[in-house]
Amino acid sequence: MRRKEFAAACEILKVSHGIVLDYPDGQLHRQDLYKAVCELTLHIRRFQPHVVITFGPDGSVTGHTDHSMVSVFATLAFHWAGRSNRYPNQISGEITPHRAQKLYYSTTNFTLPDRQPVTLPPATAIIEIGHYLEAKIAAFKAHTSQAPLWPLFESHVRQRGRQEMFHLVARVTPGLIEQETDLFAGITEDL
Repeated sequence: MRRKEFAAACEILKVSHGIVLDYPDGQLHRQDLYKAVCELTLHIRRFQPHVVITFGPDGSVTGHTDHSMVSVFATLAFHWAGRSNRYPNQISGEITPHRAQKLYYSTTNFTLPDRQPVTLPPATAIIEIGHYLEAKIAAFKAHTSQAPLWPLFESHVRQRGRQEMFHLVARVTPGLIEQETDLFAGITEDL
């Protein structure tokens, strides 16, 4: 059911290639960290993204344990995918180490009532999403198993307006953090 929901959301968002990994819902904290990071590292090496976006270790606004673990796995994979001494058995033929240029954690400027407290990272990038807000809401609603959360989600998303917030965690070019309006600012094709 969740795979069908994901496929429906991808269609709404015009995602051409979505991947669902085979891990049990609500149980990521019980998974083998080394194995999970290995799998994500391989996907980064194959796809070769310039930017990686994930939750923060806080679990984002929901504080969900799976969201926290996704952050840990993705953060390690971001760093390890570019190193030839991490999962060297993956490296052969077209699979080579790949350094994504930036890592962001999603963040927001609100918390949810009646939830455990979370400490969210400050926004270093604010992206105007304009008319994509409606597609975002529709994609969330494609997850019919989450129907009880729809009103809470929609009310908070609409309150936030047409902006997405992110926190720059790491980048290949050192320097001070500057407020960004484009997650691809400073990205170069030759890295």
